[in-house]
Amino acid sequence: MTAQTPPTPAFRDPQLPLAKRIDDLLQRLTPDEKIAFLHQFAPAVERLGIAAFRTGQEALHGVAWMGPATVFPQAVGLGATWNENLVRRVGEAVSAETRAMRARDDRVGLNVWSPTVNLLRHPLWGRNEEGYSEDPRLTSAIATAYTRGLRGDHPMYWRTAPVLKHWLAHNNETGRDVTSSSVRPRVLHEYDLRAFRETVEAGAVAGVMPAYNLVNGRPNHVSPYLAEHLRTWTDEPLLVCSDAGAPSNLVDSEHYFDTHEEATAAALRAGVDSFTDHGTDSSTIIGRIRGALDQGLLTADDIDEAVRRQLSVRFRLGEFDPGADPYADTKDFDTPAHRALAQEAAEQAVVLLKNEGGLLPLAADARIAVVGLLADECKLDWYSGTLIHRSTPLEGLYDRFGAERVTFAEGVDRVRLRALSTGACLSVPEVAEAADEVRGAEGALDPALLAGRTDLPPLTTDPNGTELALIDWGEDLLTFRAPDGRYLSVAEDGYVRAAADQPGGWVVQETFRLEPHENGHLLKHTGTGRYVTVAADGVKVAAENPEVFELMVTQPGEEAVSRVAAEADVVVVVAGNDPHINGRETEDRAGLALPAHQERLLRAARAANPNTVLVLVSAYPYAVDHADLPASLWTAHGGQAAGTALARVLAGDVSPAGRLPQTWYASDADLPDLLDYDVIGARQTYLY
Repeated sequence: MTAQTPPTPAFRDPQLPLAKRIDDLLQRLTPDEKIAFLHQFAPAVERLGIAAFRTGQEALHGVAWMGPATVFPQAVGLGATWNENLVRRVGEAVSAETRAMRARDDRVGLNVWSPTVNLLRHPLWGRNEEGYSEDPRLTSAIATAYTRGLRGDHPMYWRTAPVLKHWLAHNNETGRDVTSSSVRPRVLHEYDLRAFRETVEAGAVAGVMPAYNLVNGRPNHVSPYLAEHLRTWTDEPLLVCSDAGAPSNLVDSEHYFDTHEEATAAALRAGVDSFTDHGTDSSTIIGRIRGALDQGLLTADDIDEAVRRQLSVRFRLGEFDPGADPYADTKDFDTPAHRALAQEAAEQAVVLLKNEGGLLPLAADARIAVVGLLADECKLDWYSGTLIHRSTPLEGLYDRFGAERVTFAEGVDRVRLRALSTGACLSVPEVAEAADEVRGAEGALDPALLAGRTDLPPLTTDPNGTELALIDWGEDLLTFRAPDGRYLSVAEDGYVRAAADQPGGWVVQETFRLEPHENGHLLKHTGTGRYVTVAADGVKVAAENPEVFELMVTQPGEEAVSRVAAEADVVVVVAGNDPHINGRETEDRAGLALPAHQERLLRAARAANPNTVLVLVSAYPYAVDHADLPASLWTAHGGQAAGTALARVLAGDVSPAGRLPQTWYASDADLPDLLDYDVIGARQTYLY
């Protein structure tokens, strides 16, 4: 007798209807296996040959947190292009790189948490950079284009499965998990729901992520609107993924429920299908779901419905049909086409704010002074990938006009910090060439856990000390950079080192505040809340015995700016923000003004040379007086090709065809309260 081949399970048969395949797999799973699927990190089911699955891969403007990838302009910059075709192509490139990266690293997920469709109703929102526009129609048009690119055009299989963020009426970061947005019905339907609805109805969305906040007193993770509105807009079984830690917030910070079992059950019944909580450890969520079942707060049918929606996404991603998945062998990564697209997107994101007297485009033979804190920077944000290629405005102008025609002054103050207790100055020890470590979240599924470097020696003191670059970002936030380009940073051991390539991380460890104290200043580290002190074994931060420092300015930044500006035919001032410092996730901005130090640099350049062009590179609008400036432009942080793109625009090779995606207010006095979500009553945005 010959052994018979066991029949192919129905869920493995691509000829069967999708619903029948899902039903077959669902009935093969045990209750415990189903419960385990409800955590972000669903385990493998080896007896059925099912691999582990992870919901969530950040891909806002490129694949994020998983190492080198093509970095496109920030989302608000893509919104400024007003170009759906372009944004769709960006989505296609991002999803292709997601597939290519997953082929070599299965930690890269295909369920991408992008795009963000929160409307940019208020410019002080810390995450302004993540949205497309204050206008629901423009937001939905750009979001639809991006999701179609992410999804692909196959009728059955998806290249990636996009999840829209963050449902609903979410535009404040400070206290975001305990604040409630008061939204009346007209505002809800005419404004906040519209961008979600139009994007979902376009048919390229796999799911939605609820936001941390409450709406009309009810947390978004238990919102009736998920059932009453979201799930009525499509026949597709949308996957609802919780935001990180939000299920626990229902009890821990919001105190909306007494127990986690009640909270978890309520979220599941409201429509949450995947719980992002406690990192990769699923045991807590599994325990809460089992407890809710034991208490009669959930039924097996509730579990089945959530698992069914998860399986629908996994089937559409081709997981169970590797031979039929048209995207399985995608290898397009950092291709010439992707590089060209990144540059094209950066060029189209540039907005011309003013041009009087024909100063722009710059003359081919002009002597150009490039000044400002962002002149030689290519800034990333929390949801950026790691740069493979990099172009700063200075580098772009060097390449376009020739290095011999371009001069540069960053405009930072050069300082020494002298400890009054000893008279010695802070000193950065000389070290052998240290291996560079990528600053970012490569492979870190929870980047909040990243720690600073401890392999470099801490700062010491000596009579001469080290001259440091003091970068003043406004709101009393300072960074210090050593001559070798590394920033002063504090690692988990508490020592201060010149160790960071750039400020970054969930809790930024490279920012300090100078606090006046008697005859000098205390130096407070913002990440720990502790003060810099000088000890026998090195400089560290501590809760006691803070050192009092004298800040000795050896070269004011304004002098260097004035000098190069006076010697040039035209000055390009590049000002703006660092996305990790001035307004970001968990922190809203305090005001619209350009930081005072950057304002002084602008005025110094203008006083030395009337032919001054202001280039604002920022994640949000500023209130800047353009009256005495002949020319000004704005662009979001433009990704890897930002500098090349800007230089081509300034040279006239490319027309600055971008358009502002949101209102720029003249002053803080014109702003409504950040927590006033009644855009109609408060007459917010151009619509009202």
